Amino acid sequence: MSNIAIYPGTFDPITNGHGDIVARAARIFDHVIVAVAASTAKNTAFSTDERVDLAQRILGEHKNVEVRRFEGLLAHFVRDCGAKAVLRGLRAVSDFEYEFQLAGMNKRLVPEADTIFMPTTEHYSYISSSLIREIASLGGDVTEFVHPLVCEALNERLGKRAAHKK
Repeated sequence: MSNIAIYPGTFDPITNGHGDIVARAARIFDHVIVAVAASTAKNTAFSTDERVDLAQRILGEHKNVEVRRFEGLLAHFVRDCGAKAVLRGLRAVSDFEYEFQLAGMNKRLVPEADTIFMPTTEHYSYISSSLIREIASLGGDVTEFVHPLVCEALNERLGKRAAHKK
């Protein structure tokens, strides 16, 4: 029986912090599915297909990691994949209350799966996708926070060299 974990999110864009969580999870679980949310209330900078493509290209070195898009309720996706764990990264204590509430609801909706909280590695604790987008849009350097492919995609999206060192 395969030990499958789902790591859901919008990944808009995927950051080095996300990559760190995936790499660590890939050592623990037989199979990790990075689940890129297609329908989201967030106003995303990248389309679902673009976010999936970036994640696949960046995470491709991990043989037991798969990137898939999902729509609708996470609980349904978890059940459809036969996963026993939902993986959530925690950057700070402030993340915990919201994540704990989601974990409780997911447990109610899909009791066969547990939520596993993984603290972010300290030097990634302040990184968020929304901060990356904001810094890049204002011409800031985000090269130490994201993969070079993400810098390239941000530059194309923003129409300037915002994501690279100047």
